[in-house]
Amino acid sequence: MLLVLNGVYQRKVSARAARDLHRSKSWAWEWLKRYDKEGINGLKTRPKSGRPSKLSEEIDYRIKKELKESNQGWTTKQVEELIVKKSGIKYHYIHIYHILRKWGFKQKVPRKVHVNTASKEEKEAFKKRLPRYLWISINNKSSSSSSKKMALR
Repeated sequence: MLLVLNGVYQRKVSARAARDLHRSKSWAWEWLKRYDKEGINGLKTRPKSGRPSKLSEEIDYRIKKELKESNQGWTTKQVEELIVKKSGIKYHYIHIYHILRKWGFKQKVPRKVHVNTASKEEKEAFKKRLPRYLWISINNKSSSSSSKKMALR
């Protein structure tokens, strides 16, 4: 926002300042209107509209602290139970997901392992090889000795 104001003082167009900041023209225009109307106080962050949280800031802080201090991972169900235990408030699991994202937590998802990460021994053991045992005919005695040798390979 200060860069937009800087652009105005240097006689740049707000659209150019917005482009330099990789923002939209409407974003820059809104900041300029707020500045023109309210001065520097108009650029301060305003309270967001919407329903306030049911969790008090104190309980919110205690739950976040407990989650961060533990070395284990937490499932959404475990966090839900912790919130109910600490505050008595029950949230839907999707809302708990949003709360955790707001608190700065991320899901730990197992990643796929590439096939080529196996060791050479594992790769060799995995390859197709001749069957260990072969079925042979016992009707012909002369061929039995050679087939026995073949079965032992």
